[in-house]
Amino acid sequence: MPRRDPRCGAASFWGMARSFLHGYCAEVRGLSPRTIEAYRMSLECLVTFIVSTGTRKAEITFDCLERSMLKQWIAWMREERGSSPKTMGLRLSAVKSFLRFCSEEDISLAGLYEGARAIKAPAAPRKPIEYLEADELAALLAASDGVTAKSRRNRAMLITLYETGARVSELTGILLGSLSLAKPAHVTLIGKGSKTRIVPVGARCAEHLRIYLDEFHPGGLRKDASRPLFYSLHAGMPTALSADAVSRVLKQAGDVAREKCPSLPEGLHCHLLRKTKAMDLYKAGVPLPLVMQLLGHESMSTTSSFYAFATVDMMQAAMEAATPKILQEASEWMSDEKMEVLYSLR
Repeated sequence: MPRRDPRCGAASFWGMARSFLHGYCAEVRGLSPRTIEAYRMSLECLVTFIVSTGTRKAEITFDCLERSMLKQWIAWMREERGSSPKTMGLRLSAVKSFLRFCSEEDISLAGLYEGARAIKAPAAPRKPIEYLEADELAALLAASDGVTAKSRRNRAMLITLYETGARVSELTGILLGSLSLAKPAHVTLIGKGSKTRIVPVGARCAEHLRIYLDEFHPGGLRKDASRPLFYSLHAGMPTALSADAVSRVLKQAGDVAREKCPSLPEGLHCHLLRKTKAMDLYKAGVPLPLVMQLLGHESMSTTSSFYAFATVDMMQAAMEAATPKILQEASEWMSDEKMEVLYSLR
């Protein structure tokens, strides 16, 4: 469908939408299929709402995306669809991205984008981040006993998943050529939008990986840079593990570890190890910009919204550290000279 209505020359909603999804998102920005699908679902949700107001699909134009209509759409998602604040925020963000694209392609649509920019979705209640305590993490990483080759692979894989703070898709995408165990040891991860980042690997994790490489990538096999680091054999050929396979390994490790550490939560998921690594770094005093770089977050707000708060343990430690100093200062007699300096504007 053309991007302009041949009858009047105005920008066509359907033409722009298809150009946005199949051209701009896929070919220009190189977004993942899952991200493009999320954008498509958001636009279809908006279309469903517009149709519910009595407008036929063939009659939808950019006039239907005025600020007032978008505000009604948000109310409709909440009242008719029962959408959560998070879902409404994602839907609205996708439509804003679409309108920004349209405004850049056609200056006459800039007003629509400016009107949409100021709209805010209902705020979602902020929940404390979930992460594993030190004893829970230790029990989980030690759950694979190392008796079988598969168990040894799984142990090395979970240690690497935690150590690098990688997304599961980034872990399964690690190739031999992406890993360097020469000091300083590091691994190159391919994240969202095919963006790469280098993540350091600690000494203990590097030692686990050296042992793993000797068994699973012996001798000349290491010269094949395209060989997946963590794999299973299919028809005798090493094939990268799927995200589901890694999730199953984590779940099985959790079931074993829970026998020794009952506090380990049910429903373990790979992202929990990523959060745990980030929280461990944050609690150790690593600045948020570095945590952000490790995680591959594009926006500082993404990192700070998760990790920029003090845990109960951190607050307790701070209070205990401050208490003796407060008591000591309060017990000292303040001379007239000190009082004059304290209560002066000089």
